Amino acid sequence: MDDPPQLTREQARRIAVRAQLLDLPRPTDLLAVVRRLTVLQHDQTAAVAPHADLVLWSRLGAAYSHDDLEHALARQDLLELDGMLRPAEDLALFRADMSAWPGTGEVPDWRRATADWVEANTACRLDLLERLRGDGPLTSRQLPDSCVVPWRSSGWNDDRNVVRLLDLMEVRGEVAVVGREGRDRLWDLAERVHPDDAVVPADEADRTRRERRLAALGLARERAAQTPGEPDDVGPTGVEVRVEGVRGRWRADADLLAAVDRPFEGRTALLSPLDRLVMDRKRMRELFEFDYQLEMYKPAAQRRWGYFALPVLHGDRLVGKVDATSDHTAGVLHVDAVHEDEPFDEATAQGVREELASLARFLRLQLPDPA
Repeated sequence: MDDPPQLTREQARRIAVRAQLLDLPRPTDLLAVVRRLTVLQHDQTAAVAPHADLVLWSRLGAAYSHDDLEHALARQDLLELDGMLRPAEDLALFRADMSAWPGTGEVPDWRRATADWVEANTACRLDLLERLRGDGPLTSRQLPDSCVVPWRSSGWNDDRNVVRLLDLMEVRGEVAVVGREGRDRLWDLAERVHPDDAVVPADEADRTRRERRLAALGLARERAAQTPGEPDDVGPTGVEVRVEGVRGRWRADADLLAAVDRPFEGRTALLSPLDRLVMDRKRMRELFEFDYQLEMYKPAAQRRWGYFALPVLHGDRLVGKVDATSDHTAGVLHVDAVHEDEPFDEATAQGVREELASLARFLRLQLPDPA
């Protein structure tokens, strides 16, 4: 058997950057961007701006408006599933798993216990369905809690019976998020929200999701540690490759691998801390040799880069972090620090200044003159 192709780290990084639409030319269509990325985390943390806005702005630039996202959600071109925004047509790739929940074959004990909790609260589940059928969409605050067995956790979800039950009814395919009322999700019957597309068989759906995930990442491990939200592994799809200076074998998207020697035109981008380019911290360290953590959960005195520091991409390198905060009351985008992993050259420094000015315009905030 022939040895798999070997990529330099630079080639590997450029595959990853191209896959995430962070090179030039910029994309111009919001739905095309989400279809390529496959998923957009709907995190509401807004120290700078909500994650979905940061991801779309960093790809589309001045062409993006938050209203565009709101319109896509209102038209149900994008749907929310388990806290992630996905193209509506992709819901067909999850319907078989929904019908089979809590799963087939050997089901983990924790998931079986969760299914037992749902079963114990069947009367409450039916109450919620009936209320949504007559009065939906509604938030969890507007729905009755008639659970006979309370949800118990390590503390985060204690006494949130209705919220937890709705989450599980969502993965069962019974209810769906149809919008937001402030930070609260608006729930309705899934049959009113999900497209009436043919259900894709589970094995085919899993294979398709992995193929699309690899196209979105460009380069990924066949197996990776399980993380909340979208997985980081892609299974035996794509083309097996090695990366110079990095142990183990990787999988590369075939089309992006074929274009690896095409001229690369990079740019400067400010990324959300939850951006898919950096979300797999192990892959980030291996390919980009970048030191970064999201520090919002750390005490202020222990932070190196800031509460919600934005990683800085320049070309195919992650080169620093920007500690910024949106102050909508004062109408100002505060830039508390620009951390340079190595001293920026003039092109990098100018790129960061231009992106900060663009971010301020997008947020309709003023960027104070440097002291």
